[in-house]
Amino acid sequence: MRDLNATILSQFANSPTINSLIESVNAYIDPSANLDLFYDMVWNVLADGATLNDYGLDVWGRIVNVSRYLNIPADIVNPGGYSFTAGTYRLDNASFRTLILIKALANITDCSIPSLNALLSKLFAGRGRCYVIDNGNMEMTFNFEFFLLPYEYAIVAASVAVPHPAGVLVHIQQIDTSTIFGFKDTGFQPFDQGVFF
Repeated sequence: MRDLNATILSQFANSPTINSLIESVNAYIDPSANLDLFYDMVWNVLADGATLNDYGLDVWGRIVNVSRYLNIPADIVNPGGYSFTAGTYRLDNASFRTLILIKALANITDCSIPSLNALLSKLFAGRGRCYVIDNGNMEMTFNFEFFLLPYEYAIVAASVAVPHPAGVLVHIQQIDTSTIFGFKDTGFQPFDQGVFF
């Protein structure tokens, strides 16, 4: 306890026996180490994942209402070049942490284009540009200018965690910017370097 004297009633403040007992108990029972350990191993979901363990992630999964087991339907197709076998898969800690963060952000979003763009850019920071396109006619596209890892694609395509407005059909598009032609300051390739996107 940091301010021990503030916890002692004034009528016992001058008692050497009570003061000695309280100081001894305070020295032997120090919860700060346990609180720090609890914070690192359970509560700090924004950590790099090195300290967060299975139990901590499972607690966060119950808080945001997602399961470590991802159900992949038979009709999922990924244009990134890898295939999925339909079934239920147990996500490892890094994958499950990604799913938890997606669902936590989804719980507080209003599903507008700016908030979905902010969600994607925070979630995939440092990987490349990702954004939402309103296609009109009640359709939208999650556009990634990099290829998602297999578990990321499965989370975005097959999980209920990724938010989108109700009744809107969602497409997922991945672009290899090294083979696509674009204009200045877009990050795409110049003339004679790729096909037009």
